[in-house]
Amino acid sequence: MTTRPMDELVARVAVVVAAQALAPRGLTTGTSGNVSARCARDGVAGFVITPSAIPYDAMTPETLAWVALDQPATDDETPLAPPARWIGPHTPSTEWRMHRDVLAHRPAVHAVIHAHAPAATALACLPDVQRDGIPAFHYMVAVAGGDDIRCAPYATFGTAALSAYAVAALEGRTACLLAHHGIVALGATPDAALAVAVEVETLAQIYVQARAAGTPAVLDAEEMARVQERFTRYQRPVKD
Repeated sequence: MTTRPMDELVARVAVVVAAQALAPRGLTTGTSGNVSARCARDGVAGFVITPSAIPYDAMTPETLAWVALDQPATDDETPLAPPARWIGPHTPSTEWRMHRDVLAHRPAVHAVIHAHAPAATALACLPDVQRDGIPAFHYMVAVAGGDDIRCAPYATFGTAALSAYAVAALEGRTACLLAHHGIVALGATPDAALAVAVEVETLAQIYVQARAAGTPAVLDAEEMARVQERFTRYQRPVKD
């Protein structure tokens, strides 16, 4: 992933484009889900994020909230409270903590998408998936960065506990499930994070179908390591 954050205006436009693609891509319904992108404002590190309870089709770059990465620790003690340091016409998404913590923990990640993708969320309600994640039944599971797609434990939405669980499940990964909740996908840009989210939901749909037909076979760690290595070479820019 790139290590250079986007200009704020570019980030705002990219977030709106990705957010408005969530429902058409089958990743969410209504106003559920949220999208963010890292960008500084007046030299202060932060990110823009979709506002709370605003329909996506009514969203514009100006309706997004800008949130500082550096927030007082006391903010984490009040579930659903807005951040202390933010700017915008509408309150930031209730999941601002999760976006803030992921971006702070992963400096090479510049965009975060959270969505209530139907198939992935259905799987995240199953005890074995909550325990073991989605296994390597298909080589494209590697798109999430490993040989499975982990599932973070359940915690109430908008809380510091949920944020901590998501950060842990995303360690070294580009996506995870959230138990009884949905998915989180990361990228260098909102569009890249959207592509990961779409792939995870597609894999979840296939896994649901495979489980309905029987017990899926699983690729071993050696093969998944080969896939990861090929993914790395495939994504590396070609030099003249």
